[in-house]
Amino acid sequence: MEDSDAPFEYKEPTAAELEQAAIEKKALEKAAIEKEQLAKVALENSMPKIGIFVDIQNIYYTTKQAFNRQFNYRQFWQDISYLGNINIANAYAIASNNDGQRKFQDALRHIGFDIKLKPFIQRSDGTAKGDWDVGITVDIMEAAEQLDHIILLSGDGDFDLLMHKIKEKYQVKTQVIGVQRLTAQSLIKSVDQFTAIESNLLK
Repeated sequence: MEDSDAPFEYKEPTAAELEQAAIEKKALEKAAIEKEQLAKVALENSMPKIGIFVDIQNIYYTTKQAFNRQFNYRQFWQDISYLGNINIANAYAIASNNDGQRKFQDALRHIGFDIKLKPFIQRSDGTAKGDWDVGITVDIMEAAEQLDHIILLSGDGDFDLLMHKIKEKYQVKTQVIGVQRLTAQSLIKSVDQFTAIESNLLK
């Protein structure tokens, strides 16, 4: 009969056993990391793919006119990031040598926006050309098929047919964000959702 009170005899693990334990530990850690990465990819794939298109000039002048304040792009980005994956974020501006404009554009890049610049053209007859309507339209049309949710920041009624078309053709969710009283009714009616810029999106 064995003596249950006999002292436990500790055996030092051999070098081979220590090496095998280390290999097994690394394998478990690797498996855990891979599992976490797969879960992250699965979550990302299940979330809506969002495209953001910002008419900077329109948003700047409408918020200034209505509130004498600036749009809070950082707060906007945080709000939208909860809704899904931001796959595209284009902000359209006019090229300028103004230091303030360059700092503003750098701030947008830091947030996550891709800044698209167009030169301001002064015609010989005194008129000027510097809008991004066609460029924004082309980019949205090209991106719509790969997105689930398109957000346009503008109040320009020239975009109403575009938003109606992409909703109809690609079954993508369409949303416009703009100043309520300075956004064309035709644009508001062309999208699934209109979000009025209010104090929570101003600074």
